[in-house]
Amino acid sequence: MAESLTCEPLRVARIWHRTTAEGPGLRTAIWVQGCSVQCPGCINQHLWTKRGGNLIETEALADEVAEAGVEGVTLLGGEPFDQADACASLAERLHSRDIGVIVFTGFTYETLAKGSEPGWIRLLEATDLLVDGPFDRANPETNRAWVGSSNQRFIHLSDRYQALQPEAHRNRLELRITPSGEVDVCGFVTTKDLARLRSELDLAVEIHP
Repeated sequence: MAESLTCEPLRVARIWHRTTAEGPGLRTAIWVQGCSVQCPGCINQHLWTKRGGNLIETEALADEVAEAGVEGVTLLGGEPFDQADACASLAERLHSRDIGVIVFTGFTYETLAKGSEPGWIRLLEATDLLVDGPFDRANPETNRAWVGSSNQRFIHLSDRYQALQPEAHRNRLELRITPSGEVDVCGFVTTKDLARLRSELDLAVEIHP
């Protein structure tokens, strides 16, 4: 088991502990840096490049997640399967602590199950719930939480989230203000909503300096 956990560090763009906006329950959301899928209309285009982010050892990251006291972790990005071995190493460490793993990917399950790239099968085996498929801005999702387009699927690879019903949930948007006054946003938001939010925040600053 120790050998299977050995892996290069994960390139991480962002970590948000104790969120309720990126999946069921109290979670840690981890955005990885780099995406080869690059869906048109993606709201996270700044995460496409492999440059940037921080390299974090998966053991240290698993320790950090455990200390946050969450039920599960959501891996998104970016594209987790572009760093499949590192994400699998993290997921395996999380499972050893009874922490659930949800992975969002722009690939389809059928493509990943072929295992044509290193680590794909390993990450699938370490995933409880896979949310698959590229974002299709021509077919927006209107009923289910957490996904942006109707083609994306919730595929259960373990029983952990088997009872989950995305249509029974509503998308959440969380805002956190840092001690330095910066505003951080987490959750499902469209580019139009994000532009409006930025405008309203600028207006609020002008009115309440």
